Amino acid sequence: MRFNKLDLNLLVALDVLLKERSVTRAAELMHVSASAMSGSLSRLREYFDDELLVSIGRKMEITPRGALLQDGVRDLLLRIESTIGAQPEFQPHASDRTFRIFASDFVQAILAPPMFKLAAQAHSTVRFEFLAQVAQPHRDLERGEADLLIIPTGFMSPEHPLEPLFYEDFVCVVWRDSRLAAGELSFDRYVNAEHVTMQPSGSRADAFETWFLKRYGVTRKVTVTTYSFVTLPAMVVGTERIATMHRRLARQLSQAWPLEIRPTPIAIDRMEESMQWHKFRSKDSGLVWLRALLKQAAQHLDEV
Repeated sequence: MRFNKLDLNLLVALDVLLKERSVTRAAELMHVSASAMSGSLSRLREYFDDELLVSIGRKMEITPRGALLQDGVRDLLLRIESTIGAQPEFQPHASDRTFRIFASDFVQAILAPPMFKLAAQAHSTVRFEFLAQVAQPHRDLERGEADLLIIPTGFMSPEHPLEPLFYEDFVCVVWRDSRLAAGELSFDRYVNAEHVTMQPSGSRADAFETWFLKRYGVTRKVTVTTYSFVTLPAMVVGTERIATMHRRLARQLSQAWPLEIRPTPIAIDRMEESMQWHKFRSKDSGLVWLRALLKQAAQHLDEV
């Protein structure tokens, strides 16, 4: 099929080429030969009168024109996919669908168990794939690489719908036999201690440190960083370090590690955790079911 003299099948090839930046990998993903994919790239270059991808050393880089096309082509394909893939009713007990969910290991640790329990009660046959945490998760959503984001509301894109799931408070955890476990955890003791923090892979900025500096005019002494919330408690055991972390996760992991949980000596606002989906997929019956499942699971977070 052609539109304005462009073979629309080439848009799928363009989408994969711009994402992979490799003719070979794009050919593998589309199950065609490298020569066929190279031919598609040649026709795309001719139509758009631009190289789209250029070789720089051993890598291929997107041209400015290619970069302008990338998001628009991905949005168009997502809109087509959501339209032709729409089902009148989603049946979780008869589906082999895989839902790709971007969520931190904190969310997975506290929300996945009640979600899986509810899915089992519905005799669900769907699969769940949790994606690794990255600095800009909304890009995965817009590229169609994630079906749903579950992240703090403040980090969500204003371009897509969202719905709150639950609130979370913060606490401090220290090793049970440390000096910090004895007596009050004052502001001075907190500031002067060494800290363990979580930082997403690929992110250099630490939002909490920036907020802390602006509010109190001092910086914490961060001596250990990790990409995982779940490992924070393990990294204070046997040390005089402090980790500031989610209350529910700290309570859960204190059953496995010798920890003392203390109130934070500073005022930290409660965190609102929400889910977000692509604006073109609001009527996706499978995602409607998944969102309802997550809302129901969030109501069971504090059950023993």
